[in-house]
Amino acid sequence: MAKPLSPEGALSIRPSWFKGKLVNVRIEDRFIVMAPRDRVWVAITDPNVVALCVPGCRAVTVSSPTLYKAQIRVQLGVIKADFNVEVELTEQRPPEELRSRTRGEEGSRASSISADNTLRLLARSDAETEVYYASDVSIVGRLGKFGLGVMRKKAESLGREFAAAFKAKIEVAPE
Repeated sequence: MAKPLSPEGALSIRPSWFKGKLVNVRIEDRFIVMAPRDRVWVAITDPNVVALCVPGCRAVTVSSPTLYKAQIRVQLGVIKADFNVEVELTEQRPPEELRSRTRGEEGSRASSISADNTLRLLARSDAETEVYYASDVSIVGRLGKFGLGVMRKKAESLGREFAAAFKAKIEVAPE
């Protein structure tokens, strides 16, 4: 049974702890894709499709069916940070739920990021799927000093950009 989801567009970011250069936040949101759940599952579990939709993703390498590596550039204000990240798929229940763990460091090791992620797909109809995601994110280092206000704006922006790019990739235009 799928859990109830937050209202459309209700991004939720809750601080767990902020001190110095460490920020822990929970990010949750959802978006609707005009495509069947099975097609959404295939696309959202394909690292090559997802990489094209992640803002700032410069490259992705598939190390195994459950481990991917990516190079991602994030910009906060005037600071640009290039991260080398690993995404490990820790649990899959096709086509309903995916859990993963993300770990990465900025090339200069000035910042590091880790996240435990949950993705759920809910078929709203034969042709419409709700995509829900939640991440418990820890950011340590120079990016952590920006605090929750900047992180909130960046998370909202990245979420909207990803959703728009993902929908453009898999939604079929009406005939």
